[in-house]
Amino acid sequence: MTGQERAKWAEAVWAKIEAKISRTSRRIGATFPYVSIHGGKYNAADADWWTNGFWPGMLWMLYRETGEARYRDIAEACEAKLDEPLHSFDVLHHDVGFMWSLSAVADYKLTGSEQAKRRALTAASHLAGRFNPKGGFLRAWLGEGREGWAIVDCLMNLPLLYWASRTTGDPRFRHIAQLHADTALKEFLRPDGSAYHIVCFDPETGERTGALGGQGYAPDSAWSRGTAWALYGMALSHKYTGDVRYLDAAKRTAHYFVAQLPEDCVPYYDFRAPFEDGMGKDSSASAIAASGLLEIAALAPPSEASSYRRAACRILEALDAYYGAWDDPEEEGLLYMGTANFPKRAYVNVPIIYGDYFFMEAVAKLRGSYVSFW
Repeated sequence: MTGQERAKWAEAVWAKIEAKISRTSRRIGATFPYVSIHGGKYNAADADWWTNGFWPGMLWMLYRETGEARYRDIAEACEAKLDEPLHSFDVLHHDVGFMWSLSAVADYKLTGSEQAKRRALTAASHLAGRFNPKGGFLRAWLGEGREGWAIVDCLMNLPLLYWASRTTGDPRFRHIAQLHADTALKEFLRPDGSAYHIVCFDPETGERTGALGGQGYAPDSAWSRGTAWALYGMALSHKYTGDVRYLDAAKRTAHYFVAQLPEDCVPYYDFRAPFEDGMGKDSSASAIAASGLLEIAALAPPSEASSYRRAACRILEALDAYYGAWDDPEEEGLLYMGTANFPKRAYVNVPIIYGDYFFMEAVAKLRGSYVSFW
């Protein structure tokens, strides 16, 4: 596909995305869609759920593109609803970056809202408070027994800390983000480009004590969405710091991800899991990876960029052709066949909001209309 053909394709897909969200936003409104499991309709998550930034992020993308006030109004209403968990210390977790980067930071970048800025800085302070200086990691989740757990997903929360340092001039947020990224380089990413989901440390000494399979098949397997988080998250750390180690890690992980893909470019939930009936595929992993590949293309030397861009386009074209939910007027999701947690059999082979978000984000990048909220 030539550059001109690619631009034409991206415009056509964007039109389908916009048409669907124009319709679905009237029913979904200022709620927090997570999975589409009720006759094609998204459910509504509680206010503290980790995915609650993706819907406002999609609305902010459309607002920037169309200028339609109703998208801004819904996104702002979602952001206001997030005040409840923001000011409830006992329910907040490591995923505040996902929640407030795509809501409050997006709002601040597009409108200059001082209230949105304060919300995002408050969330960044909560995230910084989860840092364990002995182990150099941000603690994952809540609950007794998890004090020393860290997860690969958290690489995508680091941009909130980088942004906070740039916004305030205080380098401490960035220092914490880089220390966590360094720990991920050492303890999460394997030489072949695959990654662990959960790594466990002694919270008192910081020593690594082991790993868990988490949402992957086994501790030493390769959860496909986790690989995508690592790919994109390392690229974002390079964007903010210029540290070439992070870009090299993103490239290595990208090569692993792309090499494992089947013909339709959507993997099963784990690259190393033995096949079983009803096994979950994960279109969200492909959407995340495609956007991450485009991020790498923007950061890599020109001589390398085209290969990452081509890989991203191949994935996006396959998602559109084989997994796009364009022909079902009842379906609110953009992509079929996402899997949240196959080991727990939770939401297997269904549309998931983060798959929709990253697909939309990647298409926006191809159109040249993307403003990063990360």
